[in-house]
This record gives sequence, C-alpha cells and structure tokens, in this order.
Amino acid sequence: MKTDNDIKYRVGFNLIHGIGRVKLTQMENYFNRLEDAWQAPAVDLKRAGLDSNSARTIVCRRPEISLDAEMEKLERFGVQAISYHDPAYPARLREIYDYPPLIYVRGSLLPEDEWCLAVVGTRRASVYGRQVTEEMVTDLIPNRITVASGLAKGVDTIAHRSALAAGGRTIAVFASGLDIVYPAENTELARRIIQQGALISEYPLGTKPRAEYFPRRNRIMSGMSLGVLVTEAGETSGALITANMALEQNREVFAIPGSILSPVSRGTNNLIKEGAKLVNRYTDILEELNLMSVACQLEMKEIMPASDNESQLMKHLSAEPLHIDEISHSSGLPAATVSSTLAMMELKGLVKQVGTMNYVLAREAREEYRVRVD
Repeated sequence: MKTDNDIKYRVGFNLIHGIGRVKLTQMENYFNRLEDAWQAPAVDLKRAGLDSNSARTIVCRRPEISLDAEMEKLERFGVQAISYHDPAYPARLREIYDYPPLIYVRGSLLPEDEWCLAVVGTRRASVYGRQVTEEMVTDLIPNRITVASGLAKGVDTIAHRSALAAGGRTIAVFASGLDIVYPAENTELARRIIQQGALISEYPLGTKPRAEYFPRRNRIMSGMSLGVLVTEAGETSGALITANMALEQNREVFAIPGSILSPVSRGTNNLIKEGAKLVNRYTDILEELNLMSVACQLEMKEIMPASDNESQLMKHLSAEPLHIDEISHSSGLPAATVSSTLAMMELKGLVKQVGTMNYVLAREAREEYRVRVD
C-alpha cells in the first residue's frame, strides 16, 4: 500500500461538489500526482476522462479554496484526513464498491477495530429495545468487538453509551462534518467517543446534515464492519437501509426478534423472515462470525443475594420488566421494604430499573441465580 503524499489535494477535491471516487480515480490514473491534476487546465482534465461540466467546476472552484487553510482547520479541530491509499484506512471499507476516497477521523482507528460490528435500530426505542441493545453490546465488548453506529437518537445512542460504559471501543459515523454533532444533545457523547474510539465522516468540516446524507453514511457503517445487528426497528426505519447495504456488501445481517404486536419490531421480524440471523444471545453473533476464539473466557462474577429480602425479590424478578407494585404484591413484602431493597440491589448491580419504577434482574445476576437454582 503506497503512502499518500497528495493528501491536501485530496482534501481540496473533496470540497468540490461532484468529484467523487470515479472522477478522482480517473485523475489519479492520468496524472503522475494529484498536485498536477489540481493545477491542470480544463483541457487536460477532460483528457483524463472528466466531462466538461466537472472540468469546468474544478477550474472555477480552485481559486476559492485555500488548501493550507483547510489543512490548518483540520488540525485545529483535531481531525485527520485519511485517503484510501493510507494504511490507516479501514481495510474492510476499502473492499466495498462505493468506498469513500477520503474519510475524516477524530479520535483513533486501531488495528483491533477490524473486529467491528454495526449496531443500529429505531430512534424511538422501547423499553425492550433499550434493554436488549444495552445487554447485547455489554456482552460483546469483553469479546473485543468494536461497536459502530450513527450517533442518532434511540438505539444508536444506547449502543455507543453501552460500549463506553463497558470500557470498550466505539465508532460513530456522521452524516455531516465532524464539527457538527447531530443531534446536538449528543455533543458530550461524541467527546467521550473520541477518547475511546473515533468519529468518522466522508464530509468536509462545516457540512450540515441533510436527509440524503444519512443513507450514504449507512454504507460506511456496514462497509467497515463484519456485520450489522438490528436490535429494534419498524418497517420504515433507516436501520433497514443499513441492513440492505450490508447484504449488498456481502456482510452478515443479524436481528433480534420482538413482539408481533410492537410496531418497532416489525422491521426486525421481517428481516428474520427474509433470512437475517436470529439473535437470542451475543454468542449467536460470535459463532456466525467465527469469533468465538477471539472471545475472552471470562469467569462469571459471584453475585449472590446478601439478605433474605434480596433472595425473596430475586425469585420474582426476571428479564421481563416488573413494576414495583407487582413485585411487592407477588413477594408479599411491604412496599417500603421492596423499594429500599431494590435501591440497594441496583447499587450492587443485581437489578436494573428500566422505565419508571420497573425492574429487571441484571444479566449477571440472572445467569448466576439460574445456575444456583439448577
């Protein structure tokens, strides 16, 4: 793989509308250096294979662009421009037909990000969707999986946050310039991702998000990943676009089944009907991707109830959310006792609150309790 000495000219061409992978390749093949293409008259650009409009656009736009100023701006924002010639460019992304010739990266891309899984879904995640996304990502992270997503509301946000909380790496792919976080409420989350992963975009700094950019963004998420996991999605969810792109790119598609009565599960249920891999546990993904050998064989934590009240409540809790009033009724314990005991159990990681006063048994406690009972 050759090193790229023409990076600032690639940055310049990336600022010119209509100059993408195909036209850039034509110029690379004709000129010895992109610097020569940047300085070439329209007649030479047409000889390289460009149409008259593209050649004219380049000639007209060049005087308006200060390459040095653009490179200084990237440095000021802590953004690195990486071309597909660069060894740091994600290897799997380079394999797809419509790869972006240049990506902007804020943070770091590491060799271990080769084991990347895109986790996507609805922007209006249900309690169930939030729970399964969090649990699936939390289980995958110790197995050295990097989680990629799009920083959108709902499942994307949950996936990123869960990866960070588990101490893992996560990559957010933007449909805008890296200086514009969308949605703005995820600005702090984006800052945290920079510390434990990377922000990626094919769009120059200053580019505002537009509706047509999001499907383009999705091909990068699927393209750089081993597969795509859709945890919850309705019939018109943008996550289905990512799944379809993954199939076109010969990537695996995984889906978590949901209730047939839930509108936000119709998309995932349809994916399964159409051949997506049904996922009940994170090991289903690792097995399908032949990554079980990558998994760290971690010893299950010893999580046992410390009191009779905790033992009693654990008998009535499961993976299904249960309201505190129902817990009190089924356990026979006073509401005040149930409330204080659940608060202590949540601090210890035995239970989780999912929604207003609804509780589930935490995954580790669930597994350990099942083993003890069996």
